Amino acid sequence: MKKPLYKTRKGRYLIGDSVATLQGLLKKGLKGKVQLIMTSPPFPLNKKKKYGNLQSEEYKNWLAELAPLFSALLKKNGSIVMEMGNSWEPGRPVQSLLSLESLLAFVRHPKADLRLCQEFICYNPSRLPSPAQWVTVDRIRTTDSYTHVWWMSKSDLPKADNRKVLRPYSDSMLSLLKSQKYNAGKRPSEHVIGEKSFLTNHGGSIMPNLIELEKIDPNRDLRLPPNVFSISNTVSNDPFSLACKKKGIVPHPARMQQGLVNFFIEFLTSKGDLVLDPFGGSNTTGYCAEKLGRKWISIDIDKQYGRQSKLRFKKRQP
Repeated sequence: MKKPLYKTRKGRYLIGDSVATLQGLLKKGLKGKVQLIMTSPPFPLNKKKKYGNLQSEEYKNWLAELAPLFSALLKKNGSIVMEMGNSWEPGRPVQSLLSLESLLAFVRHPKADLRLCQEFICYNPSRLPSPAQWVTVDRIRTTDSYTHVWWMSKSDLPKADNRKVLRPYSDSMLSLLKSQKYNAGKRPSEHVIGEKSFLTNHGGSIMPNLIELEKIDPNRDLRLPPNVFSISNTVSNDPFSLACKKKGIVPHPARMQQGLVNFFIEFLTSKGDLVLDPFGGSNTTGYCAEKLGRKWISIDIDKQYGRQSKLRFKKRQP
């Protein structure tokens, strides 16, 4: 295996084809050692991008064949978290089913023994209106403002603890905890609320599987776990983007949100665990893992993106 492009105190960035590199890592003793595979594979876009993406059945087959590799690398209680965007049929205002078909092929691969733990929706209204022809020109579709995030594992009970990603209580919940009073009893949904069910202060409320990077309702507080969503959603002005701009570098166009990566690392791993990103790009995953005290390995086929990712580690970022 080739030497890493660079190393840090906790991790290493490898350059190479993901499949070949993962096979090499298995031979080097990494089988069953990875706690979390956190990644955003190239989306199945209809237009070729510089960072590489396959299309049609070729994409579905390629993604499905990664499943046994991912599974072999995982610990028995490890997780795979995969962000996937939407795609559209070429030249038509019709959403493609390719991303969903690819996910199903991945999870159902007979040699992987995977199951879908939960679906998350990452809502990001700052995304540019797309697909532009149908949204901003013909005005016959609405802006595509979310991505799917799929949590998978080869165990029904992977390592996870939602107490590590609690969000702040709402004002009404804080008032309830203070007064120690609320209306108990049976609800129209037929749930029975006990007299003491909501009287214990757990330090925050459990996160929903809809992750708002910005407010959906402007009149409601945006309640995100402060330990993981500590920076603005706007990636164009984050420290990495500003460092790239200063050096005249065009940053990777499909970077994962730092807060999103922090969320799943905190939720599904502990300090000292190993986090892997087979499509490292600008290495958001590696940077977040390092900051949170996890070991990490990132892989990308494009050395240019690997080189620019070094900027994340030049000095301490928020």
